[in-house]
Amino acid sequence: QVQLVESGGGLVQAGGSLRLSCTASGRTRSTYVMGWFRQAPGKEREFVGASWGSGMPFYVDSVERRFTISRDNTKNTVYLQMISLNPEDTAVYYCAAAQRLSAMRGGLSDYWGQGTQVTVSS
Repeated sequence: QVQLVESGGGLVQAGGSLRLSCTASGRTRSTYVMGWFRQAPGKEREFVGASWGSGMPFYVDSVERRFTISRDNTKNTVYLQMISLNPEDTAVYYCAAAQRLSAMRGGLSDYWGQGTQVTVSS
C-alpha cells in the first residue's frame, strides 16, 4: 500500500496564499500521477490538477490562473500553491495517486490522502 499525507491547510483571508504538500510513502512503484481534488460542504468532489513524471503539470481552467502544481520526485512530494484565494476555495483538499491521469480524472485513483482543510475568510 501507498500512504498519502497532506499538509499545509489552514485559515487564510481572502486574497491570501497557501501552499499544500502531499507526500507519498510505502510501495510507491505504481505511484506515477499525483494530483489534487477538493470538496466543499454539499458540493461534488472536483478535480483540481495533477503532475506526472517530469512532465508539465495539468490543471483545470477554473484554477489555472491561480493554482500551481509542482513536484519533487526525489521526495515523492507534490505541491499545490494557491494564490488569490477566495471564500469559494474553501474545501477539504485531497491528494490522490494513480498510474494514469485518465483514471484519476474518472475518480479511480489508487490511493487517497486523508484531506486537509482550507478555509478562506471573507
